[in-house]
Amino acid sequence: MPKYVYRFSEGDKDQKDLLGGKGANLAEMTKLGLPVPPGFTITTDACRAYLRDGAVPDELAVQVTKALREVEEELRRELGAASDPLLVSVRSGAKFSMPGMMETVLNIGLNDASVEGLAAASGDERFAWDSYRRLIQMFGKTVLDIEGEHFSAALEAKKVSCGVTLDYELDVVALRELVEEYKAVVREHAGIEFPQDPRTQLDMATEAVFRSWNTERAHIYRRREKIPHDLGTAVNVCTMVFGNMGDTSGTGVCFTRDPSTGRAGVYGDYLVNAQGEDVVAGIRNTLSLADLERLDKTSYDELRAIMRKLETHYRDLCDIEFTIERGKLWLLQTRVGKRTAAAAFRVATQLVDEKLITTDEALFRVNGAQLTQLMFPQFGPSQGRDLLTKAMPASPGAAVGYIAFDNVEAQERAAAGDPVILVRRETNPDDLSGMVAAVGVLTARGGKTSHAAVVARGMGKTCVCGAEALEIDAEARTLRVVGREEVLGSNDKIAIDGTTGEVFLGEVPVVDSPVMTYLRRGLDEALALTEDADTRELLVAVDRLMTHADKVRDLQVRANADTPDDARHAIQRGAQGVGLCRTEHMFLGERKQFVQNLILAATDEERVSALDALLPLQKSDFVQMLETMDGKPMTIRLIDPPLHEFLPDLTELSVKVALGRERGDLDPADEHLLAVVRKSHESNPMLGLRGVRLLLTMPGLIELQVRAVAEAAVERLKAGGDPRPEIMVPLIGSVRELQMARERVEKVLTQVSAESGYELAFPIGCMIELPRAAVTSAHVAEEADFFSFGTNDLTQTTWGFSRDDVESSFVGHYIDDGIFGTSPFESIDVDGVGGMVRLGVEGGRSTKPNMKLGVCGEHGGDPESIAFFHQAGLDYVSCSPFRVPVARLEAGRAAVLAAIED
Repeated sequence: MPKYVYRFSEGDKDQKDLLGGKGANLAEMTKLGLPVPPGFTITTDACRAYLRDGAVPDELAVQVTKALREVEEELRRELGAASDPLLVSVRSGAKFSMPGMMETVLNIGLNDASVEGLAAASGDERFAWDSYRRLIQMFGKTVLDIEGEHFSAALEAKKVSCGVTLDYELDVVALRELVEEYKAVVREHAGIEFPQDPRTQLDMATEAVFRSWNTERAHIYRRREKIPHDLGTAVNVCTMVFGNMGDTSGTGVCFTRDPSTGRAGVYGDYLVNAQGEDVVAGIRNTLSLADLERLDKTSYDELRAIMRKLETHYRDLCDIEFTIERGKLWLLQTRVGKRTAAAAFRVATQLVDEKLITTDEALFRVNGAQLTQLMFPQFGPSQGRDLLTKAMPASPGAAVGYIAFDNVEAQERAAAGDPVILVRRETNPDDLSGMVAAVGVLTARGGKTSHAAVVARGMGKTCVCGAEALEIDAEARTLRVVGREEVLGSNDKIAIDGTTGEVFLGEVPVVDSPVMTYLRRGLDEALALTEDADTRELLVAVDRLMTHADKVRDLQVRANADTPDDARHAIQRGAQGVGLCRTEHMFLGERKQFVQNLILAATDEERVSALDALLPLQKSDFVQMLETMDGKPMTIRLIDPPLHEFLPDLTELSVKVALGRERGDLDPADEHLLAVVRKSHESNPMLGLRGVRLLLTMPGLIELQVRAVAEAAVERLKAGGDPRPEIMVPLIGSVRELQMARERVEKVLTQVSAESGYELAFPIGCMIELPRAAVTSAHVAEEADFFSFGTNDLTQTTWGFSRDDVESSFVGHYIDDGIFGTSPFESIDVDGVGGMVRLGVEGGRSTKPNMKLGVCGEHGGDPESIAFFHQAGLDYVSCSPFRVPVARLEAGRAAVLAAIED
C-alpha cells in the first residue's frame, strides 16, 4: 500500500517533493522541538493520484483515520466531539511556495453540537460562534464553490444592523444569527445542508485542496513562475490553535529580516483577537511586532529566539506564521521567505559577513531576474510631484499607469497597450490575473504580509499597501483621497513608488536606477551620487556578487550589437566582445534604397555602382564599432534575411501599379520593381533564398561586406588600434556552402592585404542554426574556425515552427497542456534543440579540439539556458546589451552550480 500520510514527526525539510514545502517545514520545526500543533501531511503522491484518476485513492481514508486517531490520542480529544472538541485546519502546500493561490479551511470539526462544547471548554461563547461562522464561510467558498460575496454581504449587513464596523465587535447573538444566515447561503447556492459530520468536512476539504491545484489562478501563477503543472500539492491537517480567543490571543506573520529592503531587524504584522487569514487577507490593518512586545513580552521574546534559531538553521531569511492562544505561542509555518530583488542581494552578502554562508552560496541565492528588476528606472527628483498619499512600501520599484479597479479592466487595458495600476481595497487570490496584467498594485488595506504584498514581491511587481486615505468604490469606478476634492477614475494616471510608499497623481519622470548607474559607471561614481545608507549597501552587495560571478564563471559574455551605440552600451555593461553584429541592420532606413538598387541592377555597371554606394556607409559603421571594441572580438555575420525584407510589400506595390495603369500615369520604375518583387516572392521566405544561399547567388554581396570590414580594420590599424573582427557565414547546411563562401572571403582579405600592406587573417566561421549543420558539424568544422549557435532559427527548424505564427496561436495551449514547461523561444529546449547543440559541440571539437564555440540567439541572455550552455561546454554566450549584466551573473551561478553537482 502506498504511504500517503506522514505525521509531522516523520518528515524533514528535505522532503519537499513528497510533503510539499509547508509540510516539510512543519516536520522540520517539529524535529527541532519547536511549538508546532500536532498534525499530519497528505502527500503530493495522493494529489497526483487524484488528478490522474479523478477520485481520492481508496487507501487514503484508512491512512487518514490512523493518523487522526494518533493525534486524538496525543491530545486526548476527538475531532468534532460534543465536549472539548478537537478542531483542525486543512491547508495546501506545494513544493514551491504559491502564496494565496490555493485553498485553506479552518475550524473543521465544528457543528451545531461541538460549537457548544467549544464554548464550554474555552469559556468564551462568542469565540466559539465566531469560529463556527468562519468555518461555514471558508467551507462554502472553498469546498462548495459558492461566491464569497454572498457571505461577505451577509456579514456587512449584520455589522450595519448591529451598528458596528469591525468583525470582532459582533456579539454572540449576532454571530448565532449569522451562522444561520450562512447555512441558508449554503442551502440556496450549493443545494445541500452544511455538513454536520466532522469527518465528512475533513474529507471534502481535502479533496477541495486537491482540486485547487488546477484553478485558473494557480495555473496563471505557475506559468508566470515556471512551476511545473504536474507536481501536485500536499495537504496539511493541523490541530487548530486560536488567535481569536480574546485580547491575550492573536495571530501574525514575521520575517527574520525585512523582505522589502533586506534590512536586519524585527519585521512583521500582528493582529489581536484574529485568525491567520485576517492578516494575509489584509482586511484589517495590522500592528507591528513592536506592539506585540508591548502587549505580550513573554511571547515576543520566545518568538524572537525562535526567529534567530530558524534563520540559523535554514541559513536564510525566514518567513514565519504564528498564533498566540491565551498567551501560548504556536508556530504554523516557516519557509525561506520571498523577498524583493534589493533584499535578495543585501541579505545574501549580510549572511556571508555573518559567516552563515559562503560567497559561492550567496551568488547562488540571487539571480538574473532579480538583477533585471534592479536595473529598471525609478522616479526622478521630487520637484513638481503631486503627492496623493503615503502608505506602506511593500515591493520596490517605480510604476506609472492608468487606474484599473478590477481584473477585467486591468487585462483589457493592458492588452490594448496601456500601463495600469490595479487599485483595490485589498487583493485576494482571485485578483492574480489583474496583478499579472498591471505594472503595479495599490491597496487601501493590508501590510507587508498581506496577499498583495507577498504576491507582488514574488512577481517583482511594484506594490504599495495600506493606503488608508484612499476611498475606493470599485462598482462606481471612482477613487477619492481623504482631504482632496478631485474624483479619480479609469482615465486618470497615478504613479506609485514601492520604495517610499508614495502615491502621486499623474505622470512622474523616471531616471536610471542606482544599480544601472553602477553597471554603467562603476561603484565609486554610483556611491558618490547617493547618501542613502540602504542604497549604498545595495550597491556594494551587487558589486561584490557581480565581481565574484566574473571571477568564477567559465563562460565569456558578449553582446549582440548592430550599431556603434549598441557596442558602446555593451561595453558599459561589461561585455567582453560582440558575439553577433547583424550587418543587414546597417542597410535599413535611408540606406534601404541602395540595397534595392543592387537588387534591381540589370547590368554589371549598375550592380557595381550600387555596391560602391553601400561600401563607404558600411565601412564607416565598422570603423566606429571596431574602435569601441578595440582589443575585443567582434563577430560580424554576413547578411542573413531574404530579399523581400529590402523590397516593398507585394500587395501594396501591386495596388499602386494597378492604379497607375488605370489613371494612365504608371511609373515604369514601379512596373519594373513589381516584376522583381514578384520574381523574388517566396511562400516561406525564412526557409528560402536567405543567408548563405543569397550570399552565394547574388554577385558581389559577400565581397562588399568583407571589403567593408577589411578596410575598416586597416583604418583602425593605421590609427594604432587592435581590431579583432571575425567573419561569420549564416544558415550553413552543407560544408560545401561554407567552403565556397570562405574562398570568396579569403580572396577579398588577400586583396585588401595587398592594397594596404597590412596582413589580414580574420577567423572565418559559421552559424549552426539548421539540424543538418549540427548533425554534420564534424565535417563543417573542417572549413570553420568557430561555430556560433543561432538558437532562434535552430529552435524553429528543429521543431518545424514559425516563431511569429506559433507564439500567437498555440504556444500558450501547449504550456497549459504540459507539452512545454515554458516557451522554447524563451528558454532552450534542452532535450531537442539542446541535443542539436550538443551534437554541434561534439562534432566541432572532434575535428578541432580547441575550436571556439558560442551562442548568439536570444537564449544567450536567458538564465536557465545559460546554465545549459555552461554544461554543454560553450566558450561564450552573446545577448542584447541590456542583458549583459544578467548573463554575467548567471554564468557565474552556472559555474557554482556545476561545482556543487561535481
